Amino acid sequence: MKKILLTAIITTQYLFALVTITPVEIGEKAGLSGNIEAGLETKRGNTDKDNYKASVRVTYDEATDYVVWGELSGEYGKSNDVKDTDKAFSHVRYIHTLTDDENLRYELFAQLESDEFKQISSRVLGGGGLRYRLFNSEENGKGYMGLGGFYEGLRYENPLIDPSEDNVRVNSYLAYTVGFNEKSTFTCGLYYQPMIDEFSDYVQSSQLEVKLHVVKSLFLKLNASWDVDSKPPVGVEKSDFTQRATFIFDF
Repeated sequence: MKKILLTAIITTQYLFALVTITPVEIGEKAGLSGNIEAGLETKRGNTDKDNYKASVRVTYDEATDYVVWGELSGEYGKSNDVKDTDKAFSHVRYIHTLTDDENLRYELFAQLESDEFKQISSRVLGGGGLRYRLFNSEENGKGYMGLGGFYEGLRYENPLIDPSEDNVRVNSYLAYTVGFNEKSTFTCGLYYQPMIDEFSDYVQSSQLEVKLHVVKSLFLKLNASWDVDSKPPVGVEKSDFTQRATFIFDF
């Protein structure tokens, strides 16, 4: 099972290459903790470009039964004085154990996001599901699968062209994470979120991420991501690919 899962995840990343949430473990870091992430790109000369990204995550780990965390992020960019990026994202999640071996948990989550250049004025969602830890070892890392559902409310920038949507979607995912060189980690995952009554309408996102320990509480994160929306708003591409390097400070 372990080899099949890893092969499936890695193959998917090469085909799509994108965006997921690194699994948070109960008891991994007891108490209150968090991190701040920031990235900056500046070009001058033949191309004038500025791009800024920042996020903050706060986690409370009860260490035995549950963990809860919330994240807030934003990104803004201009090319030749023309705005080409403007998006915001917030997410909160609660995870609680269901079995004594701690392999099966339930999770509840809510999310709010906007993206001007995907024509999304707001995307609000809330839902829950089950998460199962497939394996857990220091040598081979940890593998997870999740299955659940959520409500999604979509409001677009041009409502006359793209009417508002209220959907119910399946939420399914695979995730794998492994540590190396003491504090550094490698993570990959795949989310697949089809409409519950129309599987041809789906959102899919996948990600490869390497978090490298630099010094003390400072890390460098390298991320490659790919998002696919099978039925995007009018005039918006079906897929987005992103490669990014940012610094993270843990506290």
